[in-house]
Amino acid sequence: MPDITVTLTDTQMKGLQYISASPQEWVENVATNRARQANDEIVQMYTNRALDEGVQIPATRELIVADAFTRGWAQTAAEAQAANQPTEETSEE
Repeated sequence: MPDITVTLTDTQMKGLQYISASPQEWVENVATNRARQANDEIVQMYTNRALDEGVQIPATRELIVADAFTRGWAQTAAEAQAANQPTEETSEE
């Protein structure tokens, strides 16, 4: 399972302590909730596309998300950004 580490300044930590009794739990909740929302979007997109294309839908959300990336129906934000970057040839025109 991947780990994400965040380094904060003392001032940033004080800000989090101001809004939360447990900054660690707060940050974990923000990250896991946003990941859940993104996965919900992927599942919805995948389900609609699979129904439109007659593709069998996997049995679990985890399998749906994995298959969406395997099929290229979903891509990472970095991949999407790279695909939308103009090449040198097109930027010179």
